[in-house]
Order: sequence, then C-alpha cells, then structure tokens
Amino acid sequence: MISRFYIEDYLSFNSVELEFNKGLVVFTGPSGAGKSIFFNMMVSLFGYSEASAKIAELEIDDVSITSDEFIIEDEIIIKQTKTNKTRYFLNNQSIAKNALKQITKPFFKHLHLKDTSDFENDKILDFLDFLGNGTILGYGEVLETFRTNYKELENKQKEYKKICEDEKKVEELIEFTKFEIEKISSINPALDEYEELKTYKEIFTKKEKLEEKLDLAKPILDESYKISQALEILEIDSSFFDDVINEVENHFEKFYDSLASMEDVDLDATMERIDDLSKLIKKYGSIKEALEYKATKQKELEGYENISFEKSILEKNIKKLQSTIDKETKELTQYRKEPLKTMQNDMAKFLKELYLDGLEINLAPKQLDILGCDEIIFTLHGIPLKKLSSGEFNRLRLALLTTRSTYETSKNGILFLDEIDANLSGKESESIGKVLQLLAKNYQIFAISHQPQLSSLANQHFLIEKKNEISQIKEICDEERIKEISRMISGENITDEAMEFAKKLLK
Repeated sequence: MISRFYIEDYLSFNSVELEFNKGLVVFTGPSGAGKSIFFNMMVSLFGYSEASAKIAELEIDDVSITSDEFIIEDEIIIKQTKTNKTRYFLNNQSIAKNALKQITKPFFKHLHLKDTSDFENDKILDFLDFLGNGTILGYGEVLETFRTNYKELENKQKEYKKICEDEKKVEELIEFTKFEIEKISSINPALDEYEELKTYKEIFTKKEKLEEKLDLAKPILDESYKISQALEILEIDSSFFDDVINEVENHFEKFYDSLASMEDVDLDATMERIDDLSKLIKKYGSIKEALEYKATKQKELEGYENISFEKSILEKNIKKLQSTIDKETKELTQYRKEPLKTMQNDMAKFLKELYLDGLEINLAPKQLDILGCDEIIFTLHGIPLKKLSSGEFNRLRLALLTTRSTYETSKNGILFLDEIDANLSGKESESIGKVLQLLAKNYQIFAISHQPQLSSLANQHFLIEKKNEISQIKEICDEERIKEISRMISGENITDEAMEFAKKLLK
C-alpha cells in the first residue's frame, strides 16, 4: 500500500504531503479544484501517465516484488524530479519510466473510462485456465500438452514456409550454389600452396641480381683459405672464420639448389596461379576459409536437391499435428465451460449488488493461437461490451475485477479508479461503494468520486479545493466530512435536509 505521498511545485499545487491508510481512499471536491491532475501525478509515479513535478515521491509498504537489476527491500520509495528533464528513481537508483512500469505492474492497476484491457480475450482465458487448473482434475495436463503441441506446430509451419519460399527459387539457388562451388573448384587450392608459390616468386624476382652478386663473391670465397693461413701464422685459432665461411657457402649452395629445382617451373603459369589464389584470399579471407565455404555450399546443394522430399515429410507431420491439436482444442473448450460458469455466477452476484442483471458469457470459435480456439463474449441483455453505457461498463468491469480478486492470490495491490461512479444514480453509487469495500480486502483503492453515497463509505476521505488559483488538499473527518458530503448532495448552498442525509449516510 501507499503509506506516504509528497509533491512540490506541480501545476496548481504548491506543496502537498499526505499519509494514507489501507482500504478505500476517496478524493472529492468542486469541479476544477485539481482532482484529476492530482490523480494523474500519483499514477505517473508508476510509469502509467505523463506528469512532472519539481519533486514527487511516494512510499509503498507491504508489497513483495523482486528485481535482478534493482535493490528492493521491504519499503519501496519511488521518486520523480524535474530540472532540465524528468527523471525517476527507485530506492534512490535511477530508473527508466518503462522499467518502472514493468516493476510495479504486478501490484498496481489503473482503471479509467477508456480502458477495456480487462476484457481482452487472452486475460480472460488466462483467468479461466487459472480457475480450471485449480479445481478440475486433468485440466493442467490438457492445457500443457496443447501448448507444447501448438509451439511445435508453429515451428514446423515456419520450417514449411521457408521450404516453400526456397522451393520457388530452388533452381536459381542450385545454379548459384553450383557456380560458387565451381569457382573455387576450378582453382582447386591447396592449404600451403600460396606461401610456397610466393617463395618461388621472390626467388624468380631476385634471380638475376642474386646471381650477379654471388658471382662477384665467389672469388673471395675461393681465396678465403689465405685468411685462415694468415691467422694460423699469427697463432690465432681460425675456426671462427672457417665456420662463417662454411655458413655462407651453405646459403649459396641452397640458392643454387633452389634454382636447379625450379628449372621446370613455368614462371608465367606460377604468376597466374598466385593471382588466382590472391583473388580467393581477398574474397574469403584465406585459402582455408575458401575451402570451408566450398564445403558449406556443397551441403546446401545437397539440401536443395532433397527439398521436395523434406517438404512432403513436413506436410505429413503438420497434418498429423493439426489433427491432434484440433482434438485438444475441442477438449480444452469443454474443460473451460465449468470455470466459465463459475466466473459468470460470481460476477452475477456482484452485479446484483450493483443493480445490473442479464449477464451472459459465452465461448465462440476463433482462429487458433497459443490460447486455443475460444473467444469470450460478454453481453448484458444481449448488448455487447462496445455498446454498453459508461456506467454499465464500469460496473461490469468492477464485478469482473472483484471476482478475480476473490480467487487470485495476489494481496496488497494498489488500485486507482478514475471517476468510477460517473453518470450513476445515488443507489448505483452506493452499490459500487459496497463492492469496493469487498475489493479493498485485497487492494488499497484510490478513487475520485462525485457521489455522496460512495464517498460516505470511504475508509479515508480527502477534500481538494482551489483558493486564489492554488489547489489544496487535506484529510477530512467528522463535521468537515459531513459538510463536504452535504455539498455533494445539495451544491454550494447546503440545506438542512442535505446535512441530515449526509449524517445518515455516514452512519
């Protein structure tokens, strides 16, 4: 629950600090006093609307949420500040607005006139499956088996779609793949060939220059024995010199041997070969990668050539799976009829309290998806949701919400109701208040009200007024509350009859 809320410098509000209790919390006040903008500011701290104050902060107790990214303890403090831009904080940790919305989503709910999301098909089916799984033997197994098979069907249909797309262009793919393979095969590179040919190229390039230099050096080597003799006369060991001369002669011999081995090498062919290999390296990165690419393309070619066979096998598997799923969806529809009846009966009880009747909830067939082939249809006396008045729709939604809260295990939720009793009679408003008192067992409820009946049932009552263009808000009790409810009954000129009726309501 929200235990404390503070705002500073927000539109017509200078500074407000409030403390809240559990149960039904109602805000009232004259039109234009600032009720809606105040409500909007509170909702924005959960990431659900656009509003910015210089500072806004609320403290939340008794909710259990976890996050891998943020440190969340028993108490949660959400803060918003605005200087050059609006920023949000969760327990003093900076947080994006969307992330804040996701973290508070499990315990926060905002209902407004244009919100129809509670009647979305997937949400209702999830609730029915939740009810059925908890009360009907075998329900969970049927649901799990169907969902497993549906996901497998989805995967196979994706495979089939790809095969069909490939099949349309398979001839083109085969031709292109063969071309890619042939391009590498025609060169037929070996792994170390390029390096070896580069060595040949370097020797060919330097051949004449090297031979010239070696011929000039040869006479010196032939006379090198004279230096050895001179060193001996000087009584110096000549072995160091002899070793160097031998090493030089070995290198020269290797060069002459390499020239001899290359006598049959065609220089032009070698250069052309190096050029072909260089093109492969430039395109694929290396000879190794070119050979790997060729092997991949050869496998692809085999796959293309087997595509018709694979397609026929996949068609048979899909047909078999669709037949299985068809039986499972029919079984699932039968299973859902019992929890649907439970939901309808429970909602009807609450609707009776809300002075509404004629509710019917039916299952209609729809296109298959992960939830099955069922569409939930709500009507009141045969009138569909879209054609209900706002008052009827609000009461129907309240009955649904109260029914769900009876079964769902989440406690200590926070619920914001935006003018839930708008366009209703006093009797209808009172009925909403009584149902909200039941709902308040699982939710802390914040509501703007224009009706004295609902306001009189609040556990906590706040009055919002505007004086000299400044909005003010305060908690009211006893005589102040009698006065405010009397104003709601008779207007600004409060009558004795209104005062008496207000006192009666508050009893």
